[in-house]
Amino acid sequence: MKIVRGWSVRGFSIKWVPVLLLMACAPKNDGDEVPYAGLDTSPILAELTSVSTPLEIVTEPNQERTEFSTYQLSQSRNTAIVQAAKRVAPSVVSISVIRTGRTRTTSMWENFFMPPQRRSVGFGSGVIVRSDGIVITNDHVIADAEQIRVTLPGGGDFDAELIGTDPLADIAVLVIEGKDLPVAPMGTVEGLMIGEWALAIGNPLGMQAADTEPTVTAGVISAVNRNIVPSAYGESENSEGFYFGMIQTDASINPGNSGGPLVNAIGEVIGINTSIISRSGGSEGLGFAIPIDRALKITDDLLSLGEVQRAWVGLEVEPVEADAWGRTRGVRISRIAPGSPGDRAPLEPGDRLLRVNGRALTGPLDFEGALLDLRSGDHLEILVEGRSQSILLEAEQFPSITAERVTVLRDLELVTVTPEIRGEQDISSEQGALVTGVSDQLSRQLGIMVGDVIIGIDQIIVASADQVASIFDSLGGSGRITLHFERNRGYNMRQFYWRR
Repeated sequence: MKIVRGWSVRGFSIKWVPVLLLMACAPKNDGDEVPYAGLDTSPILAELTSVSTPLEIVTEPNQERTEFSTYQLSQSRNTAIVQAAKRVAPSVVSISVIRTGRTRTTSMWENFFMPPQRRSVGFGSGVIVRSDGIVITNDHVIADAEQIRVTLPGGGDFDAELIGTDPLADIAVLVIEGKDLPVAPMGTVEGLMIGEWALAIGNPLGMQAADTEPTVTAGVISAVNRNIVPSAYGESENSEGFYFGMIQTDASINPGNSGGPLVNAIGEVIGINTSIISRSGGSEGLGFAIPIDRALKITDDLLSLGEVQRAWVGLEVEPVEADAWGRTRGVRISRIAPGSPGDRAPLEPGDRLLRVNGRALTGPLDFEGALLDLRSGDHLEILVEGRSQSILLEAEQFPSITAERVTVLRDLELVTVTPEIRGEQDISSEQGALVTGVSDQLSRQLGIMVGDVIIGIDQIIVASADQVASIFDSLGGSGRITLHFERNRGYNMRQFYWRR
């Protein structure tokens, strides 16, 4: 006998229903009619009464179905985003720093009553990349810090030692005395997809000072290979400097998130959060992260060599004329350094470069961004307008020059940019130092000329000629300097080594 089980109607459960019940009410065939005077007169039902289970109707709730639905709901909450956060959050640390700086006053009377210097506390984030205590964060998080303290999500505090920094890329490497620390899984920006999920994990507004658990926000990858000058967009967490090849995300990044990881949906670190663009001072969906591939290369250099060793190809470029819509396509070679890889290639000043390593160029920032990750021996593929085949350049170690500080100041004449000078010289930058005189030797070494406007040195935005002199005067015995300047309303960057 065939039966049907578990049929329910409006909360009632019919546990056993013989299918022969249907047969009792059906004709045997199309030609025969069976007299039917109700259920009591059916001979088939009469026979079944002794062998079938009586019809049973219950009013108990369907507990099995309720429990199944609760389980399904629980599983739907445990998403890939939740799992990614669990995977990385234990390795995200809070960084606290103490600085001593000059007291800012608004009137001359305050100079008599306020101390000339004061101590301040700053907060940021970081991520553990090695179990023996290596931590990556931003250079601007720990810049000028007298003391650096790292707090783990579990609440453990450690004094941190600075291994080294790369101000150009805004990366700093710290070490804490710990063993078997949780390490964040590392990913890559290769194959990163626009629109895929992204998590920003960190210490916004210094919240980990009271609560050791990091904050997680979610969004998507909005763009890749972004070149930005944060100060050009108003207020930001780090409004100084120049950033190349950045990951853009709308995951909420707030002050204090700097140095924390940007994570993909499978729980891999793909970037180091560094900056937000905001006109209100808070997150507005424009956050940027340094690609993790770059951050790890810099970390390896600082740990093994004590400095970041970048390469060059000896080409200096300038912007090209914009079309009627204000768009530019490519950059023009303005100078080729003698003896450089570019000098040995079939290139000439005035050549228009359209692509570098397959990426279209829209201005000098794109070109400089492509050079930022080069190491000696790497290749740079350049497409020149009017040529059918690309040119392959092999990068070499960045050359070193020697310059005395007094010589630099004596051979470089500057004036502070004023509104009148801006209008007269057709300068786009609102502030900076205009080069009014420079010796031939220094011009060759630094790559600058009369009419250029120095707008930044390393990560410092230049506001006056006196500030440039002060920066050069305060330089240590040796190191790399990055000079940012405007030429013909276009952005340019030069790097050189400094030795006394």
